[in-house]
Order: sequence, then structure tokens, then C-alpha cells
Amino acid sequence: MGIREEQKEKRRSEILAVALDLFIRKGYAATKISDIAQNVGMSVGLLFHYFKSKENLYEELIKLGVSGPMETMAPTDKNPLEFFEDTAKQLFYYIKTQPFTSKMFVLMNQAFFNDSAPQSIKEILKGFDIYTPTTLLIQKGQANGSIREGDPYALGIAYWCAIQGVAEQIAMNPDYPCPESDWIIDILRRKP
Repeated sequence: MGIREEQKEKRRSEILAVALDLFIRKGYAATKISDIAQNVGMSVGLLFHYFKSKENLYEELIKLGVSGPMETMAPTDKNPLEFFEDTAKQLFYYIKTQPFTSKMFVLMNQAFFNDSAPQSIKEILKGFDIYTPTTLLIQKGQANGSIREGDPYALGIAYWCAIQGVAEQIAMNPDYPCPESDWIIDILRRKP
């Protein structure tokens, strides 16, 4: 990648970060494209060279929020408990070190309840299902004895909601201590 492309990508990432902050603080409907441009320090016209509309910018963030978790839950040969341990550890690392990550958890949670979201966003969110692959992996862990008994779907909800809650707290209060990922894994781990 050349210098010009790197600069353009850096500026694009900056726009996404500013838009993310504004969308989670003000909401989609109340955030204006001029707010985003002003906070990035560019004209609205220049911002349109990166994103053709506010909807397009919001859609890009939502696509990032869907693709990350879905890529995480891609089929794996790892032991299920080890997979969940590694995933929680990695997510908590990013939550602690990259504020963008924790803010994405907030945005995605808001997006599901956002009546003013464009139809294109609602369509993207319809296809977002982290719980089916999680349930299958939990069932595999229950079969090999590493994951506790119980409704695998409910265990998946408990696991992801615990991570969601931590991410939202750290997004709102970056100085709060981040829990240990092992505490979340104890939700799933079979006790001897």
C-alpha cells in the first residue's frame, strides 16, 4: 500500500471512530453528518469522498460489528472450553487496550433497539446470530465433559451477555478495572 492509500485509510478509520462516538452518545437519528465532519476536522464535502451518506457510514460500522463476532465463531477444531477461554481473553485485551472495540459493543446493542435505523441496517442485523454457533460449540463441550450441564443456548446467552456488559462498562468508564476473563469462563466451565 502506498503512502497516499495509507493516509486515506487512516483518515477513514478516524472518521469511523468519531462517528462511532457520536452515534453511541447522540444516537443515529440525532447525529448529523455535519457533526461528524466537524469533529473530524474536515468539510462535509470531503467527508462524502469517504462515505456517501450518514446511512452508509452507520452501515459500515454495523457491518464491522457483525463481521467480527461472526468471524470469531467460525468453525474450529479447538476444544470448546479452550476456544471460549481464548476468545474471552482476546476480547478483554481489546476492550482494555482499544476503546473502539468496547464502543462497538455499545453501538451494536443500541442498533438492535433503534427504531430510527434505516431498513438496510435492520436487514443486516436480521442475519446476525452469534448464539447458534455458540450453542453448537457448547453442546460439543458438554459432550466432552469440559462445559457444565444446562441449556446450551442459555449458557451462550450468559457468556456473551457477560462480555457485553463488561465491554459497555469499560466503554462508559475507561478507568474501571476490567474483570479477569477466567471469571467469565467460570460461567461455562464444568466444576469437578
